[in-house]
Amino acid sequence: MRVLLVGGGGREHALALGLVGDRGVERVIAAPGNPGIAGIAELRDVAAADPEAVAALAVEVQADLVVIGPEAPLVAGVADAVRAKGIAAFGPSAEAARLEGSKTFAKEIMTAAGVPTARAHTCTDAESTARALDEFGAPYVVKNDGLAAGKGVVVTEDRDAALAHAQECGRVVVEEYLAGPEVSLFVVTDGEAALPLLPAQDFKRVGDGDSGPNTGGMGAYAPLPWAPPGLVDEVMRDVVHPTLAEMRRRGTPFAGLLYVGLALTTAGPRVIEFNARFGDPETQVVLALLETPLAGLLHAAATGTLAAHPPLRWRDGAAVTVVVAADGYPASPRTGDVITGADRAGIIHAGTRRAADGALLSAGGRVLCGTATGPDLAAARDAAYALVRGVELAGSHHRTDIAAAAVEGRIAVPD
Repeated sequence: MRVLLVGGGGREHALALGLVGDRGVERVIAAPGNPGIAGIAELRDVAAADPEAVAALAVEVQADLVVIGPEAPLVAGVADAVRAKGIAAFGPSAEAARLEGSKTFAKEIMTAAGVPTARAHTCTDAESTARALDEFGAPYVVKNDGLAAGKGVVVTEDRDAALAHAQECGRVVVEEYLAGPEVSLFVVTDGEAALPLLPAQDFKRVGDGDSGPNTGGMGAYAPLPWAPPGLVDEVMRDVVHPTLAEMRRRGTPFAGLLYVGLALTTAGPRVIEFNARFGDPETQVVLALLETPLAGLLHAAATGTLAAHPPLRWRDGAAVTVVVAADGYPASPRTGDVITGADRAGIIHAGTRRAADGALLSAGGRVLCGTATGPDLAAARDAAYALVRGVELAGSHHRTDIAAAAVEGRIAVPD
């Protein structure tokens, strides 16, 4: 199988590792890829969010499967353009990707499907935003209605900061705050059949103890030793299958990767958000534990044959990833700094580039992450931090508490 992988971040590096590890794959082409992916796959230059350019490249390389990593190409219709060429694409149509592209649309789907989620209002002006903030009270949750690269959400006790974020975004969804541990669940689906992957937890705040502004994610771990038994079955029954059924009813079936972001509240699991693709950095830990060949799984979802796919197999143990971020991230990350120590197994590239002289340079806010497995969560955590300590990047920073609460048994799930 020839696979074209679209994207160039940490998620795509993790996907590339999984794809090249599938013995059914003879060639992986990544577009545009990154220096880390270049070590295991062929790179091609393409505008990832240009549907016609990606479709033309898929034809040129004679791809049997196109795997679309980021959200922007999906919302732009890249999967539609690829399928129009008769090539299997893993990723939802532009219409179905609205589950991520519009928070308002996602809420409409959840309401119609009876999915448990936070109460919310869509607001387009200061007056309606102020009313919604006062109705729900603090902590205030304000979400950019559109795509914002994982940084469109503000959760704050400061009402003025919430109003300012809403004004900056223009159109927002204001929600009630959901208290409880958060869980990320990836579900591979062909629109009807659906297979859940291992639940994971990521860390959105930039600083230790969940301090500072939201980011695209500073680390993750899997599995979740504290997760209630039956959690995945409950989410599949109450969230995933009703959502897929509602999308089919509307004539826009969702096929690809449905990311379900959850809060485990005193009232039970509640959906925080849907995404239409693998999450970053959770992908790094979930795929590190997946023993089932990745390309075969994604191809089954892309071709409507997932119901016949064998049960998923998982490696024993745990996985942890820790993100190394550039100086100034997330507000104004500095780029162009030299990176050393990144040429080891387990280092995932997220925002890097090669200089003309071959030096590895920072090229984004989240630059690298150290991803490691171990027989248990504590061992995986120690190994991930050992990888991070070997990376040298001027001014960089990382959280020091990824998975610490889980290792120490400090996460309480409401009864």
